[in-house]
Amino acid sequence: MTPWIRHAAALAAFVTALAAHAAGTVGTTLPAGFPSIEDTSLGRPLIGFGAAGAVRRTPVIFIHGNNDSPFATACNPYGRVQAMAQHFADNGYDTSELWGVGYQGDQCDLAGDQTRRSSIAHTNAANVPDLRRFVRAVLEFTGAKRVDIVGHSLGVTLAREWMRQDEAQHLVRRFVAIDGPNHGIINCSPDPGNYYQAPAAGGFTPQSEVCVELGSPNTPFLRLLNGRNGRDETDGPTRVLVIRNGDASFVYFPVQDGVVAPVPAVDSFGKPTDFSRSASLRGAREIVLTGQGAYDPILRSGHLGILNSPQTWRAAFEFLDERRGRGKGDED
Repeated sequence: MTPWIRHAAALAAFVTALAAHAAGTVGTTLPAGFPSIEDTSLGRPLIGFGAAGAVRRTPVIFIHGNNDSPFATACNPYGRVQAMAQHFADNGYDTSELWGVGYQGDQCDLAGDQTRRSSIAHTNAANVPDLRRFVRAVLEFTGAKRVDIVGHSLGVTLAREWMRQDEAQHLVRRFVAIDGPNHGIINCSPDPGNYYQAPAAGGFTPQSEVCVELGSPNTPFLRLLNGRNGRDETDGPTRVLVIRNGDASFVYFPVQDGVVAPVPAVDSFGKPTDFSRSASLRGAREIVLTGQGAYDPILRSGHLGILNSPQTWRAAFEFLDERRGRGKGDED
């Protein structure tokens, strides 16, 4: 074998090994040595995923929505933030740079009481302590100065509320906000047509704790989170990308969303309200998608499908990929 052939063979082996390392498998556990963090609401350790190893890029933390988990569990068939993280791993991220936090456990507690879906344990405010400690643990474990965040649904407002409370925008380089309830949800009204009020459907009455936070654009929680007088809702160094549904999403639109029947467009105070642009944020770059129910294999819903969409995965990856250049929020 000539020296040139040996060199080419060695180079090919190196590239293959590098690709195999980059395209590792995103797991369902946190690595040895990562701190055990007690879930504030459940009284047991937070679940999540992550891995040990070198960190070359800004670590990404994936935050699921209400009544979901970071990966599929015995009680929840979704957990699609793990699949999105795997897309990142398949395209160059190391698994040591990809983290997911499960701030509501495995959802097995819902079997005994469906109203927990709208209870205080599932609010933004109750879960900020879990996210706060998880972010700090990721920063310490990886040695990174900042993180990127990808949130879906409640994970969007949870991340925003943590940043607001801790004035932590300097810790978040970029933020992908996927179909989040930034201006409220449609399923909290006292209207008789709002079947989500039934205990078996989650107990989303105007008085339930989740609805007190998110039942109207004008709840005290959202007024504080979004600011007053038209202030930029993405103020600060963090660059923000909103990805939202433009045609159907069962928590915002009064239309059929897959197998999920619509409810009236009325807020928790009984006022007719258009929630269709709830996921938007002033000052953010925005991508509006349609037909996302095709990516929800169970309910065919846009709200859940958008998290599993190749369009969403590609846009989020491109927005966070540091090889694509620097901009606001990327300075060292």
